[in-house]
Amino acid sequence: MPEVTRFYGIVIKMFFKPKEHEPAHIHALYNDCVGIFDIKTFEMTDGDLPIRAQQLVKEWLTLNQIKLQEMWNKQLIVQLPPL
Repeated sequence: MPEVTRFYGIVIKMFFKPKEHEPAHIHALYNDCVGIFDIKTFEMTDGDLPIRAQQLVKEWLTLNQIKLQEMWNKQLIVQLPPL
């Protein structure tokens, strides 16, 4: 899964798979924990990421939502700045 960015020990990744992986989302990895976040709502839809890590990911999502949606639509990964 391609890496988009990393900050404070959190790695953000995005993976494309036609139709199978809707809605648009990212994977956030922190130590042995993972969270899957919807790009549009910022909600963690699955995972066990600690609350503080969730807050940091949501803050980062608010800053990068438009670019992430463009990446999802074009299915082209680019590196984004960390938080």
